Amino acid sequence: MDIGTYGYPTPAVKKIESYYDVPEGVDIRGRYDAEFAKILTKDALKFVADLQREFRNHIKYALECRREAKKKYNEGALPEFDPATRYIREQEWVCAPVPPAVADRKVEITGPVDRKMVINALNSGAKVFMADFEDALSPGWENLMRGQVNLKDAVAGTISLHDKARNRVYKLNDQTAKLFVRPRGWHLPEAHILIDGEPATGCLVDFGLYFYHSYSAFRRTQGAGFGPFFYLPKMEHSREAKIWNNVFEKAEKVAGIERGSIRATVLIETLPAVFQMNEILYELKDHSVGLNCGRWDYIFSYVKTFQAHPDRLLPDRVLVGMTQHFMKSYSDLLIRTCHRRGVHAMGGMAAQIPIKDDPVANEAALELVRKDKLREVKAGHDGTWAAHPGLIPACMEIFNNNMGNASNQIDTVKREDAANLTEQDLLQIPIGTRTMEGLRLNTRVGIQYLAAWLSGSGCVPLYNLMEDAATAEISRVQNWQWLKYGVELDEDGLGEKVNKDLFDRVVEEEMARIEKEVGTVKFEKGMYKAACKIFTRQCTSPTLDDFLTLDAYNYIVVHHAKEGPVKALN
Repeated sequence: MDIGTYGYPTPAVKKIESYYDVPEGVDIRGRYDAEFAKILTKDALKFVADLQREFRNHIKYALECRREAKKKYNEGALPEFDPATRYIREQEWVCAPVPPAVADRKVEITGPVDRKMVINALNSGAKVFMADFEDALSPGWENLMRGQVNLKDAVAGTISLHDKARNRVYKLNDQTAKLFVRPRGWHLPEAHILIDGEPATGCLVDFGLYFYHSYSAFRRTQGAGFGPFFYLPKMEHSREAKIWNNVFEKAEKVAGIERGSIRATVLIETLPAVFQMNEILYELKDHSVGLNCGRWDYIFSYVKTFQAHPDRLLPDRVLVGMTQHFMKSYSDLLIRTCHRRGVHAMGGMAAQIPIKDDPVANEAALELVRKDKLREVKAGHDGTWAAHPGLIPACMEIFNNNMGNASNQIDTVKREDAANLTEQDLLQIPIGTRTMEGLRLNTRVGIQYLAAWLSGSGCVPLYNLMEDAATAEISRVQNWQWLKYGVELDEDGLGEKVNKDLFDRVVEEEMARIEKEVGTVKFEKGMYKAACKIFTRQCTSPTLDDFLTLDAYNYIVVHHAKEGPVKALN
């Protein structure tokens, strides 16, 4: 693989024999496949291109506003409630009524869009399956396009899989979870599709192709006249919600369906967004079905927002749970805001995986899940997330026992007490120790996750937890923060300061541990060394990159060219 401008690899270029039929101004650099061609039809691509052309300048402006906000925070400012939109926060208004098809969302399962996962998740017994093109997916061309094929088949009810190794056929049950789809965030490009010479916006590709092919069947079979349904990630400001609202309205108009048919839940997973919750719901008023506590990314965002604030260093990430005051305040305010506006307040992820070979450890892990879910339902959440089907019965039992026959708690738990939460509550510095084991765990998990991501897996079981990109991001930014400010360690590293020499030693020792754990053959065949190089560079960089996956994305782009080499998209 050649190294292109700025030290990023030039996408591999392969000659193609067949071509997609594309509208004017659209160029596809991904591999041709007859199955993919059924998704990448001329009309579907025209729909995506129209979205891109109409909204690209709005998206660029929103991303520029993010950079301006970051500059302010780096100069010492703190996030705050916007005085200019006080009237939105103080006025009484509600979002459009929740569609009956998704009134009950007590347990939602999440996962990537590979075929077996889609079938198992829809059959899991959860109320909702969030099919993920974002943090649980490594966004290579094959993964993305196969995911689109899988979702189209799932909505049509025709999806099946014959696992020859197990001699088992997977197909949908009569009763399935409702399907929500999470496209990528605004910041991620789709380098395999060029529109007017520029990489397409990843989320418009994800949304556009899925919506175009499935809106009609979805409304008939799943949404009872509503839908499709979405989860929207990584927003920092209501102006970004306004773009999504306009995208939805354009899609509804093109499809000839009623305004307000498309519905979305927004993940509140950035620190700036917690100060914009009312405004985000207001912009999506006719298209909203609530907000969700994306808590792992929220912790990542806390570090990123305060990267230039040495007085706001986090303790070991395992200590930053929902009982920390700033996390509890965020959850409580989200519930109060959603219920005041008539929509769902969704809880966070249970990432545990059943431990089959250790019943005692498995029961201890399940007990942690039960405690977390009990806290959520008692606080007023209307539902929660699980990463594994094995957790669904325990989560469902907790919510059913505490909510009775009610579909949700929107009208019954108003949390007026949370109206008094202040900016100080939402920003309170978390307490806890910073240890050598914390540094080691960040390094070990970050490298292993990234190695899997580079190999095509975005959802990775590590140490009995299902990890996605959010965990790698927390690991990376925390290491970066500790290195930048020379944190003095507690407990097992008492008195040691985190510096480049110490970090290099930790990386070397953790790589040896990873090799021992996975075995030399897998270690040599895998992408561990490449992952180590990227992760180490990100942790030791003088400036903190906004997203690990934005840098790493360049390593998984493979261009297929009609003729000659293709210039790297750096």
